[in-house]
Amino acid sequence: MAVLLSALDQILSLTHLIYLVGGVLVGLVVGIIPGLGGIAGMSLLLPFLYGMEPSVGLGMLMGLVAVIPTGDTFTSVLMGIPGSSSSQATVMDGFPLAKKGQAARALSAAFLCSMVGGVVGAIVLSVFILVARPVVLAFSSAELFMLTLLGLSVVAALSGGNLFKGLAACGFGLLIGSVGSAPATGEFRFTLGIDYLYDGIPLVVVGLGIFALPEIISLLVQNKAIASTPNKLGHGLMQGFKDVFANLPLVGKSSVFGSLIGAIPGLGGSVVDWMTYSFAMNGSKDTSQFGKGDIRGVIAPESANNACASGSMIPTLLFGIPGSGSAAVFLGGMLLLGLQPGVSMITTNLDLTYTIIWSLALANILGAIFCISFTRPISLLTYVKFSILAPIILTLILFAAYQATRSLGDFMVLGAIATVGVMMKGANWPRPAFLIGFVLSSGAENYFFQSIQFYGSSWFLRPGVIALAALIVLGFVLPPMLKKRRLAKASTQPKTGLEPEEPSVKTVSATDWVLLAVLGGAGLYALVDVWNMSTLTKAFPIISIAIVLFSVAMLIVKYIREQHQRVASNLTTDLVYIVGFFMIAYGYYTLGFVTTTFVFSFLFLRYLAKATYLKSSTIAICLVIFLVVLGRIMNIEYPEGYFDPYFFDVVNRLF
Repeated sequence: MAVLLSALDQILSLTHLIYLVGGVLVGLVVGIIPGLGGIAGMSLLLPFLYGMEPSVGLGMLMGLVAVIPTGDTFTSVLMGIPGSSSSQATVMDGFPLAKKGQAARALSAAFLCSMVGGVVGAIVLSVFILVARPVVLAFSSAELFMLTLLGLSVVAALSGGNLFKGLAACGFGLLIGSVGSAPATGEFRFTLGIDYLYDGIPLVVVGLGIFALPEIISLLVQNKAIASTPNKLGHGLMQGFKDVFANLPLVGKSSVFGSLIGAIPGLGGSVVDWMTYSFAMNGSKDTSQFGKGDIRGVIAPESANNACASGSMIPTLLFGIPGSGSAAVFLGGMLLLGLQPGVSMITTNLDLTYTIIWSLALANILGAIFCISFTRPISLLTYVKFSILAPIILTLILFAAYQATRSLGDFMVLGAIATVGVMMKGANWPRPAFLIGFVLSSGAENYFFQSIQFYGSSWFLRPGVIALAALIVLGFVLPPMLKKRRLAKASTQPKTGLEPEEPSVKTVSATDWVLLAVLGGAGLYALVDVWNMSTLTKAFPIISIAIVLFSVAMLIVKYIREQHQRVASNLTTDLVYIVGFFMIAYGYYTLGFVTTTFVFSFLFLRYLAKATYLKSSTIAICLVIFLVVLGRIMNIEYPEGYFDPYFFDVVNRLF
């Protein structure tokens, strides 16, 4: 009871509530912008966690992660554009309802379902916390290492339908996570003689580089607004609420189902919406309106999405194995706050665990209230031209990345990771698998070293290790078998027109080959680099290298043996933007951070976004003022370059 009261006291404190509401508001905005999602949003918040009280920092993170599935409903319903992978199924019936003038009905139903799903997910998480203590306490470092491998294997096996792409992405993430000193010996690996790499690569730089920058570049290449033509909200706000109460059994089942799916690493938001959509169809007597504007096609996936976010916290908190990409960044945030997932979260830090759970529930309630209350003004954000938002978002990304070590290396490594991210996005490789591999790398290597230290070579003979190894094998064997069975079953049944389309022709682009060359080259360099190091230093990296090189080799054989149609690639255009990014980063250290921000923002808005001189200069000046004020509050010294000292000299004289 004392633990519960302590958690309640923390969550009701004014500071916690302020940061929770701040996280909710940021999450709603991030959710509305297609492609960004929870990983990029949480990566932007990581720099602000330094020095925060754990309960306050957790409140801000949970506020964001809880409501992104709520915010991305706007574009799914109003524009037919999924805000993230977890809102794809909502488009099937949400957009047709909007075209019928019932957007308000679809949105109100979705927001209420999201709230219920989030609360149910928090309850399911509470139940797991209560019953999981004996299991968590029974796990030694050997079992935890195998559990980490199990999580990675599931992520790889279920990533994008291509096992070897998933394996290569996971392996490369593990390899990048090994940069820096080895935990067992202190020897430095893969540093290239660059001082910046001696302490490893910061999570915030990796998260922003692999997700945020590629998404911005993709939207800029498309060169269009988020929404081209407004879609009227219409009426029916109360009807949406009535629809939810009329389908409460479906809401409850979808919420519980979403929580359980979210607890499985590698599944989560990428499939839960389609699974619950199919679940709703199969449980309905009349399916004639599905895909044409059936409100049940909105209720089911929206109930599951927010519950799934809560479910992904189960393996994250209990074992330190993120259930999704967002949970991986959340795990990094926990470490920044000085919290270690696992046993401590159900013993000494149990009050913080309940703070997380109740923050999830409260954030879902607040998010739904905000969305319902301000549906019309919030929906206007979907009509803002993305080229207007791009310089603002890019500046925030660069600001967040700079907080990692506050050196030029932050920008250079961000650009390098973004280059890989752009290629992975263009070649349809699973970027969450890479991020999860990176986040788990340090913990996995520590568990591996401790297993050898405590149990010697007999660690893999422990019963728990053998059982988990069997599950890993099953994780690789079962998905292909289920897919083959599903395809065989589908071939004997009439098409409904609602199934996700399988590509009729296998394709490969120049980006695929370039990415294979990059990963293969990185693997070979890493192998040469660690070959003469001590056994404990090179053991774990060699496992990662073997995974990467084996997967790359299998993909090359696959592309050569099977007939793949070559398709056009946007790689050249994407890389032009990457070069532009490096030029901006260079400008920060030659011209100055503030000066470059103003010049870049003004030129981008005026000549690429075609904004007026007044609008371009106003936005650029506001952005500079925001950075200066934020720098003063956070005691940040920006790179001064040549011009910034003159600027700050004028500011100091005026103020």
